[in-house]
Amino acid sequence: MPPADSPRPVQPLLVADRFAPLGAALINLLRSLREEQWRLPTVCAHWSVHDIAAHLLDTACRRVSAGRDGWRLPPPATSIAGYGELVSFLNDLNAQWVTAARRLSPRLLTDFLELVEPQLAETLQALDPWSGGIPVSWAGQSESQSWFDVARELTERWHHQQQIRLAVGAPPLDDPNLSGPVLETFLRALPHRYRDVQAAEGASLVARIEGRVPYAYTLRREGSGWALLAGEAAEPDARIVIPEEPAWLLLTKGMTGDAARNRARIEGDSRLSDPFFGVVAVMA
Repeated sequence: MPPADSPRPVQPLLVADRFAPLGAALINLLRSLREEQWRLPTVCAHWSVHDIAAHLLDTACRRVSAGRDGWRLPPPATSIAGYGELVSFLNDLNAQWVTAARRLSPRLLTDFLELVEPQLAETLQALDPWSGGIPVSWAGQSESQSWFDVARELTERWHHQQQIRLAVGAPPLDDPNLSGPVLETFLRALPHRYRDVQAAEGASLVARIEGRVPYAYTLRREGSGWALLAGEAAEPDARIVIPEEPAWLLLTKGMTGDAARNRARIEGDSRLSDPFFGVVAVMA
C-alpha cells in the first residue's frame, strides 16, 4: 500500500484471489531450474531449494485435506503447552515430510505441486473471510478471523518462493499486488512485538519499505498498547526506511537484526526503532 498523508487504521486484507497467480509463478520457476539448482542451500536453515518446494507441497496438501475434505491430523501424543512447544511440534511435522520427500525427483515434485496449487487456491477462495480461522500466533492472537489466516498463508507461500528465487538467482516476486498485502500482513506482528515497549500516548514509529512502490506504516501508542496504521505520520518519533529484500528477510528470520539494520536508514528515538529489528512474522 503506498504511503498516505493521514495514517488510518489497517483494514482486513482479502487476498484469496492471489494464490492462483502465485502458484503459477512457482510452477514456472521450478520448471526452469537445472538439476544442480535444486540442491542449492537457501536462507532457510538446513533446507535446500528441493526441501522448500517439498514443504510448499506439504502445507498445500494439509490445507486442502483439512479445509476442503475435513481430514485432520491425529492429535499429538502429548498436549502442547505454550508457543514454544507449538513451534517445536510444527518444526517436527515439517521435517518429517521434507526428509521423506527427498526421495522425489524434482520433476515429480513439481508435477505434484502443479496438481495441488489450483486446488489450494480454490479451497481458500471458498472460505468465508469472517469465519474463524487458524490463529495467527506470531501476531499474539489466540483467535483469528479467516481473512487473517488466509493472509498469513499468502505470506508463507510468498516468502518461501522468494527464498527459492534468492537461492537460484531468479527475479524476485516484487509485484505490488502480492508484495503489498504480504508486507502489510507481516507488519501486523508489530503491535504484539511492541507490547512491552513503554512510550507516551501518541508516540509513533514509521516503517517505510521501499520496493517497486513504497509501503509506509505507522505504529502508534494508543492507551496501554500499540496500533498499526496504514500511511506515514508526518512527524514520527522514529523512522525506519528499509529496502524490500532485507525487510522480508528480517521478518522471516532469513537475516539477522544487525544485518538488516545495516541496510536500513534509521532516524529518531532508538528506543522505538530498535525493537523493529527483532520482529518475526513466522512461527519460529
